[in-house]
Amino acid sequence: MARRPQWLEGNPGSGKTAWLLSQINAASTIGLPLEPGQTYLVFAANGDNRLRLADRLGDAAPGVAALTTTPSRFVEDEVKLFWPLLTAELGLPPQFPLRLRPENEQELAALLWRPGLIDGTLMVEGWLESQTVRRFLDFFQLAAGAGIAAEELPERLPEGIPPGFAPAGVWRAVGQAVVDWRDWCLARGLLTYGVMTELYWRHLLPHPLYREKLLARYGGLFVDDLDEYPAVAARWIQPLIDCDRPVALTWNRHGKGRVGVGADPDALERLRDQCQVTDQATPAPESLGYDWADAVVEWVTNPVALPEPAACFETLQTVSRGQLLRQTAEWVVEAVKTGRVTPDQIAIIGPGLDAIARYTLAEILTEKGLAVASLSDQRPVIHSPLVRSLLTLLTFVYPGLGRLATAEDVAEMLVVLSQIPQAAAVGPWFESVQIDPVRAELLVDHCFEPSLEQPELLPVERFERWDRLGYKATAAYSRLRQWIDQQRQQRQQRLTLGVVSMLDRAIQTFLWGGSHLPPDQLSALRELMETAQHYWAVEGRLRQVETGLGNPVTGSFTLSLERFIVLLRQGTVTANPYPVEAGQVITIATVYQYRIQQLRHRWHLWIDAGSPLWLADTDNLLFGYPLFLGSYQGRPWRTADLEAIHCDRPEHILRDLLGRVSDRVVLCHSDLAVSGQEQAGPLLTLVVANTEA
Repeated sequence: MARRPQWLEGNPGSGKTAWLLSQINAASTIGLPLEPGQTYLVFAANGDNRLRLADRLGDAAPGVAALTTTPSRFVEDEVKLFWPLLTAELGLPPQFPLRLRPENEQELAALLWRPGLIDGTLMVEGWLESQTVRRFLDFFQLAAGAGIAAEELPERLPEGIPPGFAPAGVWRAVGQAVVDWRDWCLARGLLTYGVMTELYWRHLLPHPLYREKLLARYGGLFVDDLDEYPAVAARWIQPLIDCDRPVALTWNRHGKGRVGVGADPDALERLRDQCQVTDQATPAPESLGYDWADAVVEWVTNPVALPEPAACFETLQTVSRGQLLRQTAEWVVEAVKTGRVTPDQIAIIGPGLDAIARYTLAEILTEKGLAVASLSDQRPVIHSPLVRSLLTLLTFVYPGLGRLATAEDVAEMLVVLSQIPQAAAVGPWFESVQIDPVRAELLVDHCFEPSLEQPELLPVERFERWDRLGYKATAAYSRLRQWIDQQRQQRQQRLTLGVVSMLDRAIQTFLWGGSHLPPDQLSALRELMETAQHYWAVEGRLRQVETGLGNPVTGSFTLSLERFIVLLRQGTVTANPYPVEAGQVITIATVYQYRIQQLRHRWHLWIDAGSPLWLADTDNLLFGYPLFLGSYQGRPWRTADLEAIHCDRPEHILRDLLGRVSDRVVLCHSDLAVSGQEQAGPLLTLVVANTEA
């Protein structure tokens, strides 16, 4: 008798993951034993959830051979592992594939599509070039995740995008440009998420040899939160179901947070018909959702319902948003100080936390000694003065970059690269400077010689009153000049290894190897070095295959370095300004981030509770996503179609959040929004009811 896959459908916090772990344990103890070399394949929706799942798996099923992964990581690993099979099947160059980071993907696609962007063939009125390129790349990513071949885009885009954005001819050209981009990447062994995903479902998965190896390697499949996966995931789940392997799937009935960002839960829910379904409808007893979810959903979604004061809610109300942010932070500080709650039991959640809100909350809390984990708070690394100074330093070492070095940039470089760490661990690391801003301006005025080819820092004696600088500033300036001269000489003698090694030398020399840096600056430097390493690895690949392919995007070394500096200055590369390890930290997150990370806390503070954005959670949606859902009807989408797709989103958000908090929700509301307008969002009825109480 065939073994039926197991399907558990439940609410947030109802024990779905624990059930999945029990299924793994059962398969390993009372099911068919794994054959030699086999493992269980265990999926989580994203990387952070994978780490937590792996930890729990190690505790719940020690000794069980299991590989925990995510959909994107699994596809990447499989494509790289079986790359020789793909090269033979598709006639690709026999070279190891290289993954493109998003900033490289954006830059190279823009250069490849430059003619069409210039002559208007690929331009959509009202879109910036960077926005245009990103959305075109998203089309490919969405299509690959939906199991739609790129060759279908020239017909699907003009067929499905509503009129008014651009003529049909533009969308046909866009579809063909995406196909050209895919082929260009394949010819050079470059992999993006879209390229890898299409390679996997279209060429690798149907291959008989790969199917044989897949089933030989994995003795069972276990998937957590299937509702957050792309539709193409069904294509690698089905073979293990067909071969009667142990398969267990969990489904969050109030999840579906990634609809419009690559997930298609409606398409994946069709697997349910093949499974033995267990319905775990009751919320976790320790969550507020257990007692209050039904009532709160009724109060918020029913216009005629009259909310009642709820013991689980508390209201913090001000007139302006600025006051609200400060009072919210101070309220948290007081709650922690009085011992009512610990930092790791607090989450501050908003519908769309802007940079001002994140910065204000984080700064006040950190000033009071409370650590903050600001989820996905990615800020451009160019905001770091250390990064800006290192990039300016490159313009003095390598010729042809003089136009990128302004007087203001050079003055900042002199200040930053003359800093020394504190002997005692008190105060900011940069308090001890040898060249202060005033002396830096004097040096730039008298000793900086701009040049398009090679800017120079002239000897300090060029400044008639150089004695006014003092010994420390003079010594630091001379040390910097000497270092630049040494690097130029070694470069001319071909003794340097490249830009990455040059940056590393500068960090070791002027920034003490980063050992005394605060976490945010260290995070920015780490991201700079990772970006540089990857950027020049891609440059090396492009130069390697340029012969015979007519590569339109590579140029001289100077041009490549200039593009690298400009790329960083445009703010494309980001890093987390509050990189804090797990522990006693206060979590700050948007509704979307919090739900996707599947976190839970004792206390929630719902910031901007009166905002009309609450329960919408649509800021992350990718343009054109309705064309790539299983519900697509072959015609331009309409407002009614979007409303149908997201009709249950408000209830999902409320039940999901209430299922992730155990003790209290503080509704933080300001009468006026940032714009000065009164707020009248969907949660205002709750705010009013609990304020009057």
